[in-house]
Amino acid sequence: MKKQKLLILFLLFGFLSVSWGQSNIAGVVIDEEGIPLSGASVTIIGTATGAITDFDGGFNIKASVGDVLEVSYLGYNAEQITISDLSKLKITLTSNDEELDAVVVVGYGTQKKSDVTGAIGSLQSESFNKGVVANAGQLLQGKVAGVNVSNVTGEPGSGQDIVIRGVGSLRSGTTPLYVVDGFALDNSGNGVPTNPLNFINPQDIESIDVLKDASAAAIYGARAANGVIVITTKKGKKGRMQMNLTVSAGLSKIANKIDVFTADEFRQQVVAVGGELSDGGANTDWQDELTRTAVTKKTNFSLSGGTESSNYYASVGVDDIQGILRNNDLKRYSARVNATQKAFKDKLKIEFNVAATRTENVRPDATSIITDMLELNPTVPVYTNGLPTELGDRTNPIVTEKVYRDFTNNNRILANIAPSIEIFKGLTYRLNLGVDYSTANRDVQTMPLAEANVIEGFLNTYTNENKTTQVENTLTYNFASENHSLTALVGQSYQENFYTSKRWSYDSFPDNGIEPRYQIGIGNLTGDSASAVINELQSFFGRVNYAFANKYMLTATMRADGSSKFGSNNKYGYFPSVAAGWNISNESFMENGPFSNLKLRASWGQTGNQEIPSKITKASYGESGNDNDIYPLTEGVVNAADYPLGLVYSRTANPDIQWEVSTQTNIGLDFGILNNQLTGSVDYFNKVSENVLLEVVPADPIQPTTTYWTNIPNMEIKNNGVEVALDYQSDATRDFTFNIGGNFSLTKNKVENSPYQVLTTGAAQGSGQSGATINGYINNEPIGAFYMREFLGIDGEGFSIYRDINDDGAIDDRDRTIAGSALPDYLYAFYLNFNYKNFDLGLNFNGAGGNKIYNHTRMSSFNIGNIQGSANTTDQAVQYPNESPLNSNVASTRYLEDGDFLRLNNATLGYNLDPKKVGINDWVNAVRISLTGENLFVITKYTGFDPEVNTGSETGGIKTFGIDRYTYPKARTFLLSLNVSF
Repeated sequence: MKKQKLLILFLLFGFLSVSWGQSNIAGVVIDEEGIPLSGASVTIIGTATGAITDFDGGFNIKASVGDVLEVSYLGYNAEQITISDLSKLKITLTSNDEELDAVVVVGYGTQKKSDVTGAIGSLQSESFNKGVVANAGQLLQGKVAGVNVSNVTGEPGSGQDIVIRGVGSLRSGTTPLYVVDGFALDNSGNGVPTNPLNFINPQDIESIDVLKDASAAAIYGARAANGVIVITTKKGKKGRMQMNLTVSAGLSKIANKIDVFTADEFRQQVVAVGGELSDGGANTDWQDELTRTAVTKKTNFSLSGGTESSNYYASVGVDDIQGILRNNDLKRYSARVNATQKAFKDKLKIEFNVAATRTENVRPDATSIITDMLELNPTVPVYTNGLPTELGDRTNPIVTEKVYRDFTNNNRILANIAPSIEIFKGLTYRLNLGVDYSTANRDVQTMPLAEANVIEGFLNTYTNENKTTQVENTLTYNFASENHSLTALVGQSYQENFYTSKRWSYDSFPDNGIEPRYQIGIGNLTGDSASAVINELQSFFGRVNYAFANKYMLTATMRADGSSKFGSNNKYGYFPSVAAGWNISNESFMENGPFSNLKLRASWGQTGNQEIPSKITKASYGESGNDNDIYPLTEGVVNAADYPLGLVYSRTANPDIQWEVSTQTNIGLDFGILNNQLTGSVDYFNKVSENVLLEVVPADPIQPTTTYWTNIPNMEIKNNGVEVALDYQSDATRDFTFNIGGNFSLTKNKVENSPYQVLTTGAAQGSGQSGATINGYINNEPIGAFYMREFLGIDGEGFSIYRDINDDGAIDDRDRTIAGSALPDYLYAFYLNFNYKNFDLGLNFNGAGGNKIYNHTRMSSFNIGNIQGSANTTDQAVQYPNESPLNSNVASTRYLEDGDFLRLNNATLGYNLDPKKVGINDWVNAVRISLTGENLFVITKYTGFDPEVNTGSETGGIKTFGIDRYTYPKARTFLLSLNVSF
């Protein structure tokens, strides 16, 4: 108690001491032409003390010698002045439209935002999403118009679907190209079952730029058809060393439970449908029993600084994120060093970036556990006499949790060094050398346990290695005169990816208390496999940016990519683009008008897609024992079973396979009014993907292989739409300020000229359901169009009625119909940020609409047959009182639901503590305390755990969309954070 009193007295003393030794300081704020600036903000750094300049630019403020004043005014560079005496200050601010002069990172360089002619969405670290963020994709969700980021499950670090301006491919999915500090990441697997971007510590990221149109992305050519996401990590800044410590702790619980029957409801319903009730006398909520309050702990420390000739940034971080299912943990240990050194009068510059990460992931058998939490009899207790209750033909999930484990350990290093030298004024040569090296070890095991009816243990063990090396050479020439500016870039790039994978399977592990992964030697080897792939990409590229009088801009780009993935007749693809911009606000006729910024943009270009399986252009052979493939080479052999195996094609060569090509046109308008307090942009785009690659069945049955790879002639995937973004910033000189804004995008997707009735993207799974088409690519329909029977109700005998589409009197596959699409028609997001003195509140909402979700969980579990058999369901199973328990669950519109939603993604309440007021300003520069709520609520009609799902089964490697099958539930999280800067 005595210590607490002393602390309170100390804090009070710190607060009172602020006013000691202060005097009135007078000054005037003017612009470069000597004109007084009325309404400029003058504050003492580290305090809440401030003043606003009057009509003549004058101000008076109570301050002390040694205090640092920060003077700011919208549209001008902020200035910091250290008070050395009590004389009147004269402070000159230089004009700088921060909105227009903000730097945007483009491929192989940067541009001022005012000079950009392409469609680029930029996001700075202060605008990132907050909360338990495991990867860079989560930072972006809802922040950039036309970019749909959805977490496919609620598992920590789970995979994401990131779609930029619509889906435009069959085999290669939707994944954009990621470029981290100039290094283009390989999108192939690295042995990690969760998100491959988990290796980047989000707190190390300074900005994310999304290159959306072909003009912006064409510089990356063959890998840019799905868009490009450029990630820039933090760098040091000139000044004394800055140290930053962030510590966070959070609690997570299941955000939304499915409304299955309670124990009392279950007892009534089983009897009502004629089932035999097995009443255990309990009242068990299995969703509560099989989930937990998960704990998250995050610690990050960084230091940075710099001089005129060098800067540095270094960080270490430890993240420990628990999932809401037991035995589910994601741990990340990260370290990063970024440094820049200049020499020879700044003509030589060396940039160095290295990041090392170890990720440890433990995963449960989520599908099994979620099935149990929804279906298990709620009248049965979890434990009987201290032991897990026996559940007849089902294993108690408490026991299952002891048996199953999935461990993955991933070590990854991403490093690059980039020396550049100015050959002569304006001409710079840059060499970029980099390596991305990743190893992963994964063990999926089942422990032997008699009470789980597992007599012997099983183990699948995997090792994976992924190494990508990159060498790039570029020459950049910059020229500027009074009315002309020119930037020309030419370059060459070579990237090689080497990926290896090995797998071993074992069984017959004894119940000796030792995990199978630690005693492989005594297991029985039941199978093994190995593979290796080398892919190379050699590229030549160039870009010219020209501007006249800061009014008219022109950008032209060309890239030639040569890939080892393609055949000898089409090794190289060529990807041009051109764009123009007009800064209308800089025209003389716009003087004194309402627009502080008005720019018209237009672009056209082509990008490619090489994300296809390796080796598909090359012939491959295998052994066959079929009658037509064997021949008796040895005398006396009369039995076909004794003939030697024949050598046959498993894949035929196709040197004519070409790139998938995406052609995109974009027209955009950027604007700012009220001195750029209100800014925004509007874009219209049209994207057409051609030369679509697919593995198909030959029309002629007499072929050496059952399938072959080809470009589908004339088939096109079209995406067109509109994107709108708005942002309003209130007067920053007041105590209360606010910032509101948002974005909206409308995208129309269509497949045209497809020669196939349906290319399945999602198929049903489960007994009696496997293989039934749920959705796919259908001519003149959006991708992910649901193609199934239309459910009309239940007939008098208790069986399903479906619409007879072709009126032939029979219900079969010819009666399937289009019933909506898994792709949303529109996306939207909006944010509200409020600041009052040292307090701030930020709210971020996002949503989607116009899409459907197929509730596969409902089809498999929530049916009348289950409740009759004493398995739990929801009231959807008894919607029709006369339904027969023998009614089959056919893929139909009965299980198709609206996917529209609005989510409060995150909300953060923060307080910036003034170190001077508590007497610690000699050691601490800033202290911030914040409380963040994540996934606080969702407004939706969807009856599953969450409307943002995609857990269907891929068919033939074609990506699935909009299917919910026993999805890992999403969590609601509250995170308390402390940030201290030294």
